[in-house]
Amino acid sequence: MTPSQANLMDSLPKVRGRLRENVRLDKVTWFQVGGPADVVFKPEDEEDLASFLREADPDLPIVTLGVGSNLLVRDGGVRGVVIRLGRHFAKMSVEGDKLIVGAGALDGNAARFAADAGLEGAEFLSGIPGSIGGALRMNAGAYGADMSEVLVSAVAYDRQGNRHELSKDDMGFSYRHSDIPNDWIFTQATLQLSVGDTTEILGRMADISRNREESQPIRSRTGGSTFANPPGKKAWELIDSVGGRGLTIGEAMVSDKHCNFLINKGAATAADLEAIGEEVRRRVFESHDTLLRWEIVRLGDPASPKKGNTP
Repeated sequence: MTPSQANLMDSLPKVRGRLRENVRLDKVTWFQVGGPADVVFKPEDEEDLASFLREADPDLPIVTLGVGSNLLVRDGGVRGVVIRLGRHFAKMSVEGDKLIVGAGALDGNAARFAADAGLEGAEFLSGIPGSIGGALRMNAGAYGADMSEVLVSAVAYDRQGNRHELSKDDMGFSYRHSDIPNDWIFTQATLQLSVGDTTEILGRMADISRNREESQPIRSRTGGSTFANPPGKKAWELIDSVGGRGLTIGEAMVSDKHCNFLINKGAATAADLEAIGEEVRRRVFESHDTLLRWEIVRLGDPASPKKGNTP
């Protein structure tokens, strides 16, 4: 622990949850790359989270990390505090034809919970490798549906610890985007579903699973869909057209199975993965006058330059 980290720990509010310093993040991201977080905070419950946000230094950098599926943590790590929502924030329940689900719940688990309760409309979530909080943040979607179609309301806390109950209209949803400030933390969502037959619902989820297995490199160290589709175009087709499929930089590779996915072949750095993504963007822009927008969140600092002899 560096002196700066020690000073940070001493300055943080008292909590009922867990505070840990110098936490490796490569172990919790799907790419399995990236440097450590100065501090990781797992709040005990919503009040613990709200109290921390109210009492923390307003200038303290705070970010929230879900299951690390659509995330690239840079090699220098993340300064300040990374908040991870634990078991309390993954609870689920059903009220009539509505699913109430914590932001920490896995998308796939939410889809299965709804199916077991005989509710349809959440099947698309089984094809999204992330958590409900991330799905709210980016209006996640797959297989012809997205969060904007099922969301009734969401709960979020702002940087000052104030609780907000948000309607679907408040979210400002658009394609793979919401207008909610980046420093707000989602804790819960209510989804409007429909009564259906559990066997049929599970069958549709099985179809989604087979489709993903056949078309995406889900067994690899990947981060999911890398770029959002530009209006009227498909990112993978643009990448394929400029020779992106199979492209490598170091141990980073554009998947030859689905070229809107980046892969860590084993020893890639975050810098390798970001560089290959930027190379793809450059080629697409030069050939098609289209600038691909990163769908993967890039977080943290680049690695410090290595010390050595200089001329």
